[in-house]
Amino acid sequence: MSQVRRAHVSDHRAIVERVQTWWGDSRTPEQARELSLLLPKLFLQFFSGTSLVRENADGSVAAFLVGFYSADNDEEAYIHFVGVDPALRGRGVARELYTEFFRRAAEAGRREVRAITSPQNTGSIAFHRAMGFALEPGDRELDGLPMHGDYDGPGQHRVCFHRPIPRTK
Repeated sequence: MSQVRRAHVSDHRAIVERVQTWWGDSRTPEQARELSLLLPKLFLQFFSGTSLVRENADGSVAAFLVGFYSADNDEEAYIHFVGVDPALRGRGVARELYTEFFRRAAEAGRREVRAITSPQNTGSIAFHRAMGFALEPGDRELDGLPMHGDYDGPGQHRVCFHRPIPRTK
């Protein structure tokens, strides 16, 4: 039986390896390695308590969500990176992680969750919209999709999302 648990610093190596493997079918090995650089160890050193791991029955990492609560705005949370084993995609695993993150964020008094993705990542855009995220207005559009130009540096445009989460009772 798999379970969702909070992440640990010791999960870092497995998560980085999963990124390089799981995205290897859609990227060159160098591109997959570069993608894994978006997850330096500091995320689990400082945000393991707000990040999640779904384990396989054998205890290995089946999926993960790296997220955190804003230090500057006590009502916001942010989902930084999510990965699901390709063999488990389409089975509600990412939805399960997001739902658990929303629940924990609401318990911590957070009222809104934010996320970003690249405009080319149509699967991510569709998933976030299906999860109730709204697209934030940008400073440019691509095929009707609002984008924030140069968000992560020159030529690094991003689609930004936000989603309210209700307070827990």
